[in-house]
Amino acid sequence: MPRHHPDTVSAVLARGRLGIPAVVFFVVAAAAPLTAVAGGATTGYAVTGVLGIPLAYLVVAGVLALFAVGYVAMSRRIVNAGAFYTYVTRGLGRPAGVAAALVALLAYNSMQIGLYGVFGAVLSGFLNDRFGMNTTWWLCALAACAVIAVLGLLRIDLNGKVLAVLLVAECAIALVYDAVMVTHPADGRVQFDTLAPSHLVGAGIGAALVTGIAGFVGFEGTTVFAEETKDPKRTVPRATYIAVAVTGLLYGLSAWAMSIATGPDQIVAAAQTEGTDLIFNLVSPHLTSSLVTTGRWLFITSLFAALLSFHHTVARYAFALGRERVLPSVLGRTSRRTGAPKAGSILQTALALVVLTGYVLADADPIVHLFFWLTSLGALGVLILMTATSVAVVSYFTRIAHRDGMWRTTVAPLLSALALGAILVVTVEQFDALLGVDPISPLRWMFPASYAVAAAIGLAWAHVLRAARPDVYQTIGLGAGSATAPLHAPDPVRQPA
Repeated sequence: MPRHHPDTVSAVLARGRLGIPAVVFFVVAAAAPLTAVAGGATTGYAVTGVLGIPLAYLVVAGVLALFAVGYVAMSRRIVNAGAFYTYVTRGLGRPAGVAAALVALLAYNSMQIGLYGVFGAVLSGFLNDRFGMNTTWWLCALAACAVIAVLGLLRIDLNGKVLAVLLVAECAIALVYDAVMVTHPADGRVQFDTLAPSHLVGAGIGAALVTGIAGFVGFEGTTVFAEETKDPKRTVPRATYIAVAVTGLLYGLSAWAMSIATGPDQIVAAAQTEGTDLIFNLVSPHLTSSLVTTGRWLFITSLFAALLSFHHTVARYAFALGRERVLPSVLGRTSRRTGAPKAGSILQTALALVVLTGYVLADADPIVHLFFWLTSLGALGVLILMTATSVAVVSYFTRIAHRDGMWRTTVAPLLSALALGAILVVTVEQFDALLGVDPISPLRWMFPASYAVAAAIGLAWAHVLRAARPDVYQTIGLGAGSATAPLHAPDPVRQPA
């Protein structure tokens, strides 16, 4: 029975629609500054009990800047919406690449779906308090899911314009809040206790670091949108570095500013008591009610922007795998009208609905059990992918003739792999602290083990493809060329990009 390739129109994403600003808006929107500050940092303080959250953000920013050196060197040679999947394939082989693909799908879906918990809780609380409405978190979450389902099928550059407005506004309000908190310290003096290096060796540092990584997840998405940029070799590197710098400095500053306003010794208790309202309650005595209300609205739109951005990322991963027929080929088709990965977008929406329904039926806490647990799981998956990608970069450049320099292709990626690997080990060891569960709870191992299961399935599926569908196996990692590649194409993994 003949195998049919997707047609070349439907297997290629819309070209040339995104410049550097648009890509930065997408990836920083995924990181969601106000979400990371008002939601992530506050919940991190509350659940882990660790004071070093601000330091963790700065340390993670440094490690990710190091990771970005090799990552963008790879992006200059390989342009593919599959990002981590493609890079691991090119560096470590097809079986490892398919394993990375399934890890990526689990990680990014966890991030995207987990955000519905905090979005629904925050929006319903705001509507109930301010307008006297009697709504629930899951109604608000489902409404957002419906809107994102529509936006996910529209032109990517139109979505970028929406995110741009929201992102500029939320960064501005976060800086205003930071200035207010720093200039109104709890005991009359500015302290730097939460930035003390001793927090890097204390109990719970793994939980603090993965909380920090969760705040950055999305910055690596610059390569996911590479096929849709005007100049991938210029746009992707610059957008990546800008995203890391902007988010790192803003997160570290904001988390530290909150500890100044409460007092370092009271930040954990305050976060546990006030939750995501903490930052707004800290600034409300010193600002007009309109600025506080604006901040609350921007927190909600920040969450929505992150949901939308991660939705696009998941859809494009599914598209990359469908285009290469690692997953059903229908996922590799795009809308002829908008160029959006239609099937991948619909699939992600359907999966979100199923998971949300499960949480509603279980009557689970939307902040702790949906938002914090799933986004922490997603951050762990991205940490695994970045570690593997750093190793893949070194392996890839050792096999090809290149002029990119030892720092970009070997030294920085090796240092990145060591740093990320160390964070990964500590995180897994201390995952109980991250979840806020008993050390003997099976959950502390079930969450990390889900990635071992995903990777094992990916490895097994790659071997099945090699034996039963060698034509498909040969196109793994090839990207847009997979749609028109000959059935017995040369091994793309071994060819210079």
